[in-house]
Amino acid sequence: MGCTGPKSVIEVRDGFTFLDLIVLQIEFLNKKYGCNVPLLLMNSFNTNEDTQKILEKYATSNIKIHTFNQSKYPRLVVDDFLPLPCKGRSGKDGWYPPGHGDVYQCLVNSGKLDLLLSEGKEYVFIANSDNLGATVDLNILNHIIQNQNEVCVEVTPKTLADVKGGTLISYEGKIQLLEIAQVPDEYVSEFKSIQKFKIFNTNNLWLNLKAIKRLVEGDALKMEIIPNPKEVDGVKVLQLETAYGAAVKFFDNAIGINVPRSRFLPVKATSDFLLVQSDLYTLVDGFVIRNKARVNPSNPSIELGPEFKKVGDFLRRFKSIPSIVELDSLKVSGDVWFGSGVVLKGKVSITAKPGEILEIPDGSLIDSKEINGPEDI
Repeated sequence: MGCTGPKSVIEVRDGFTFLDLIVLQIEFLNKKYGCNVPLLLMNSFNTNEDTQKILEKYATSNIKIHTFNQSKYPRLVVDDFLPLPCKGRSGKDGWYPPGHGDVYQCLVNSGKLDLLLSEGKEYVFIANSDNLGATVDLNILNHIIQNQNEVCVEVTPKTLADVKGGTLISYEGKIQLLEIAQVPDEYVSEFKSIQKFKIFNTNNLWLNLKAIKRLVEGDALKMEIIPNPKEVDGVKVLQLETAYGAAVKFFDNAIGINVPRSRFLPVKATSDFLLVQSDLYTLVDGFVIRNKARVNPSNPSIELGPEFKKVGDFLRRFKSIPSIVELDSLKVSGDVWFGSGVVLKGKVSITAKPGEILEIPDGSLIDSKEINGPEDI
C-alpha cells in the first residue's frame, strides 16, 4: 500500500493505529478481569528499530510489551543457489526474515517463552497485527483448556474472495493446514471450490506454551518450505520461508474452530481500508464493532483502481469516507475524486474516462448506478 516501516503503525480508524487498537484491547482485558496479559511483537531486522521508537508512546500503559526478532537468512541467487551476501551484497537487501513460521524457534531463542512460563502463562494467542478481528475470545480459550488442546486454528466460511486461503484437512490421522502452494496445478480449481473446501484459515492460532517448548527443543517442527521468488536489482533470488500454521500437525489434540467472519478483518489493501474507515464499523474500547444497521451479513465487495492503491493517494481522493452501510458492491476506475458526505447504496460502478477527472460532489447519493461522467450523477 506504499507504506514504509512497520505496518502496525498505519492509522486505521479515528487516528488510532493497528498497534494502538491492540494495546487498548489488552488494557481493557486487564482492567476488566484484574489480570496481566502481556503483548509480544515479533519484528524482523527491517522493523525492529522503528518498533522500539514507536513503543515509547506506551510507556505509561498498564500492559507489559515485549519484542523479539525473527531470524535473518541470506537470499539465494537462483542461478547457482549461492547466498547473495557472498556476491558482495552484504547490506540489508542481501537478507530476509524467513516467514512467520519462525515464531516458535524465535520465542525459545529469545528467552521470551521461558519468561512467560516462569510467570505462570500457559497459552499464547498469535495473530497478524493487521487483522482487526483478531481479539482475545475467552470462549475459545476456555474450550481448549477444558479439552486439553495443544493448538486451535480459527477457520471461517470461505467466500469467493478467499479462494486462495489455506484450509484445514485431515491427513494421516492428523489435522493439518493445506496451502494453495502445496496443491498440484491440476487440482488448484478443486482447491478453490467453495463447495468442496468450505472453510479457510484466518491465521488466528491458540497454542500451549509448554507444547511449543517441547517441540522446539525436540527439533520436531519440520514445517514445509515455501519458496518465494524475488528480484533484487535485476538479480533473481529465492527466499525459503515457513508459515506458522504449518506447525499444527505436530501438536497433540489439535482442533479447528469455525468462527464468525467478524474475527477475520484484515487490512491488506486500500479497499479493506475503506471498509474499516467507513460507517460500517465503530470503535469501542479498541474493538472494531460492526454497525448493526447493516442487514447483509457479508461486507460490500470493493474494487478500487490503481489510482487508489497507495494509502497517501487513497486519503487524498476522499474528502471524507462515504457511507456504505447499504452498499452491495463498488467498482472505481480512473481519476475519480470523492466529496464529503457521499452515500453509496446497492451496486455502484464509477468510471472516469481516460484523460478526464471525475468528481463526485459533496452530499451525493448514488444508489445502484453506473457513473461514467458528471451527467450520470
